[in-house]
This record gives sequence, structure tokens and C-alpha cells, in this order.
Amino acid sequence: MGLVTSLSNAVSGLRVNQDSISILSRNVANSGTPGYHRQSLNVIDYNSTNSTYARSAGVDRAFSQSLQTYYNRQVSDTASASVSATYLNKLQGVLGKPGSAGSLDSMFGSFKNSLQALATSPDDYSARATVVASAQSMAQRLNELSGVIQGLRQETETRIANNVTDANAMLVSLDEVNKRMLDLGMTDTARASLLDQRDRLVASVAEVIDVQANYRADGTVALLTRSGVGLLDSGVSTFKFTTAGSLSATSQASLSTGESKVGTLTLTTPSGLSIDLVQQGVLQGGELAGLVTLRDKTLVEAQNQLDEIAAGMATAFSTITTPGSAVTNGAGAKGLVADVSSLQPGNDMLLNYSVNGVEQRVRVVNSTNGQDYVDASGQRVISVDLSDASAAAAVLQSKLPNLAVSSPSAGKIAVLAGGGGTIEVTKLTTRSTATATQAGALALPMFLDGGSAFTNNLDGTPPQKLGFAARIAINPAILSDNRALVQTDIGQTLGDAKRPEYILDQLKSMNFVSGAAPASNGSRYQLNGTVEQMIDQVLNYQGTTIGSAITQQQNRQLTLDTISTQMESEYGVNVDDEMARLTELQSAYAANARVISVVKELLDALFAST
Repeated sequence: MGLVTSLSNAVSGLRVNQDSISILSRNVANSGTPGYHRQSLNVIDYNSTNSTYARSAGVDRAFSQSLQTYYNRQVSDTASASVSATYLNKLQGVLGKPGSAGSLDSMFGSFKNSLQALATSPDDYSARATVVASAQSMAQRLNELSGVIQGLRQETETRIANNVTDANAMLVSLDEVNKRMLDLGMTDTARASLLDQRDRLVASVAEVIDVQANYRADGTVALLTRSGVGLLDSGVSTFKFTTAGSLSATSQASLSTGESKVGTLTLTTPSGLSIDLVQQGVLQGGELAGLVTLRDKTLVEAQNQLDEIAAGMATAFSTITTPGSAVTNGAGAKGLVADVSSLQPGNDMLLNYSVNGVEQRVRVVNSTNGQDYVDASGQRVISVDLSDASAAAAVLQSKLPNLAVSSPSAGKIAVLAGGGGTIEVTKLTTRSTATATQAGALALPMFLDGGSAFTNNLDGTPPQKLGFAARIAINPAILSDNRALVQTDIGQTLGDAKRPEYILDQLKSMNFVSGAAPASNGSRYQLNGTVEQMIDQVLNYQGTTIGSAITQQQNRQLTLDTISTQMESEYGVNVDDEMARLTELQSAYAANARVISVVKELLDALFAST
């Protein structure tokens, strides 16, 4: 090997060493930079007959497409679980744990105790005042909880709007990165830094919405949602969120176009196609999916459950129960007849009968919505307009062919045993709503809805029960004169305990079932029982839901941390390894420099001898 060849080999080695040291210093300098991928020099060795030398052939960047894809997916799932856990944890803070001070079950227990004390001493002013105070505390607590829930829903809309702004900005930045990647004159170092920026942006988008990333050989990336909707390819799609303004309990989402009363989230593709991300079920992960689920389902379910509790309390106090009278037709068939003239929209009539010893239970609701279904307790619910007893009897006859249903006189409905087996009508009871505090009935309108009695009217838009927990209030007449708690008539003695005893019995025996027809209930949790049982069910359900959300978030985060650790192992910079590599490069640099020095000495000696 000649001196010139040796010199050339040594110089090439120095150049490779310089490039390697430059990359090593960059790795060490960015060892703590999030999203930085370790770089290494790609060295090519050339062997020939007379020499062996090396040269740099670009920069290699640590990257695993499968690991990156798994990471992006887990980022989306963790973000969705995290936002759900955060909001539900706030809800748990205001609901309180069962038995704790301020929780619904503790307050309702105090309310019942005050009623029992009133039944013992109805003439005691302080006992009556305690009942009013406890009732007012329950109403105010339901108002407060409803306000918190709607406040959380409002927060989700604000956060959705912020996420939309961030997502649009990140997609535009990614598009710019893609365009710069097509610059063939870019240095390898600049390209590696740009690829780091690309991966950081993709992960940031994944936090907002679930994405599938298609990493191309030229360094560009295309993004789609898991459902296949394009976000970034030949152009940039644009998110748009149109807020609905202030949300209330009656502001609910709907899959029917034009009926939704919450903010709309759309995506416009480069071709101009507009997609409603919520109605078309595009969202499957990321913060947006978690926020939309909270706004439209989870928090709405919590509000519905509070409405059921409020409705149950109001109904238990104000329901006048009137049993039907025995009646027999000319053929000897026996049954019962009830007066339905006093039933308001939402009031009902309970019918029990048996066929061959098998009991059948029917609840006839005064409503025009025409529903006919079996509720969670196994009771059949039939909606009929009872304002016209004759027409209502005809409708019931068509739905109950085993019975003989008729209207013997205006405002009355008779139900008798029909044909087809051994049939016996055992119960026909109307349940109307008391509208005055001292009109002779044991029931009284303790809780009002906007100044009116609560009848659970189903025909309004929206139905009366929707959002009732936010509106429930104590009857002002009782606030001004608590004697109405025991006096069914003006001037009646204050020592009569029949009214508080009646109310206690109603609270103990009156059962409620949440929801309506199964088709409209969807995946809603069904409450079933007395007011006290419903409160326990709500607290247990919400506690379980919140606990599950927190557990899921912790599991998702643990998985993400595991993947991040693996990425750090594959992509990250180990300073100790880099320092060991630096020692090797210093030794190689010194060796090459020594070769150059020796060659110089030999060449100097050679020229001197000539």
C-alpha cells in the first residue's frame, strides 16, 4: 500500500469520525428532548485491490412503524379514558359517597326521619319546620347537582372547541412537514429533525382524535380515522365546531337532523364534503370521543337519574290514590269501575287481573303518545288519552282482548272479566295529582315545577320530567304556613297525623320505574323501586361508573407508559453508550491522525533525500 493510499484512507477515516462525533454530540444534546429519535451514521466500507477506506452515506434514524402505530392508537385510547375519568371524578366530588354528609341518601334519610317525627307530634311547630327545612334542602341539593352536571357538560363543549382549534393547527403543520419532505436537497440531519417533528405532530393529533397513520417511504404521512375518514393526504381536512350556547337539562343530542340541541362537530374534506362526526359515528378514540360521550350520554344519564328522584319525591307527596268500585254486568261478569275524569296528563290508572291464575299488571298512562311496552319491573305500560273515557275504553279493549272494557258513563271506565279462560279483575286504581294543600285530600303538592304541580306530563316538548331536578322547588304555600303539612282542610286540628302517615306510607310503598319504551331507553340504566331505593341505586351506579372510568384510565395509562418505555429503549439516547462510543471514536481519530502524521514524516524524509 502506497503512502498516498494510506493518506487517503486515513483522511476518509477522519471525515467519518468527524461526522460520527457530530451526530453523537447531537444525540447527547437531545437526550432529554421529548420525541427525539436516536441518530446514527450510515458508514460504507470500500474495498479494492490496493486500498480500503470508508465514507459517510447518510444518517439513520431509529424508527419502528409497527411500534409507532401501536403508540398512536394507545395515545388516543388513553386520552379518551383520561378525560372521562377527570370529569367523572369531579362529579363524584359533588355527589358524595353513600352515607357521607351532604350525599342524597343521607339527606333523604334525614327527611324521612323528620316526617316520622311529625307523624308522632303533628302539632309541634318545630317538627313541622324541620320537615320544611329538610324538604327544601333536598330540593336545593337536586338543583345544585343538576347545575353541576350542566356545568360539566358546558365545559365539555368549551374543551371540544379548543380541541378543534388545536387539531386544525396541527393538521396544517403536518401538511407543511409533508411538503418540506419532498425537498430532495435537504440534508440528512435536517430530514431526521423533520421526521421527529412529524411523529410528534401525529401523536398530538392522536390525542384529539383516533388516527391511522400511513408512513410513506419519502417521509410523508397520510392520516385517517379508524373508521376510514381521511384527515390528511393530498389535502387537509378541516374540523368545525358550532356551539349551541348555554346547555341545560333539556339540551340533548339527537341523531335526527335538526333536532339536536347541542353543539355540532363536523369535518370538511378537501373536496368540500361535510361529515357530522357525531351523527355518523366517526369518533372512536381521542379526547373528542371522550368529551362527546360525556356530553351526550354519561352526564345526561346522571341528569336523568336526578330527574327520576325528583319526580318520585314529588309524586309520592302529591298522588291521590282512589280504588275502583265493584261492578257487575247483566251477564254476571264481575269487575271494577273507576272515575278517570280527574286525571291530568301524566296521571295513571293501575289495573291488575289474572288469567288462569297468572297475574297481569297494566299501567294506563293519560297520554297521547301511544306507547305500549313492558317496563323494567315487568309491568305493561299503555298510553291512552283519558280525556274521552268512551274513546279510551275502545282503545283499551283492543289492547286487552281478555277483558271487557267499557265506559258506562261520562268520565268512567269499567273493566270486567272477559272470555278466554278463568279471568278475575283484582285491582283498578286511579292516581291523580293534588293541586291544593288544603282541599280535603291526604296528598299535597309539596314540590312544584315552576309554580305548578308535577303530573309527569309526557305530551309536552320536552316531557315534564326532563330537567325537573333543576326546577324542583318547595310549594310557597307550605313555606309560608307549615300547618298545611298536617291540615287537610282549613281550620282542622293540628293534632291529626293522618297526612304525614299517608305520605310516609306513600314513600314506603310507591314504586317507580325509570325510562320509557325500551327502544328509547337504549343503554340507560333502569331504576326500579321506591324513592329511597332509587337514590341508593343512583349512588351505587354512579360510584361503579366513576370507579370503572378511573380504573380504565389507570390501565390505559399503564399500557401507554409501557409502550413509551419500549420506545425510549428503541429510540432514546443512552448517554453512557454514547460516551463509550465517543471513546471509540477518539481512539479511531487518534489512530487516523497518527497515520497521517507518519505519512507526512515519511513524505518529508522522501522529499529531503531527493
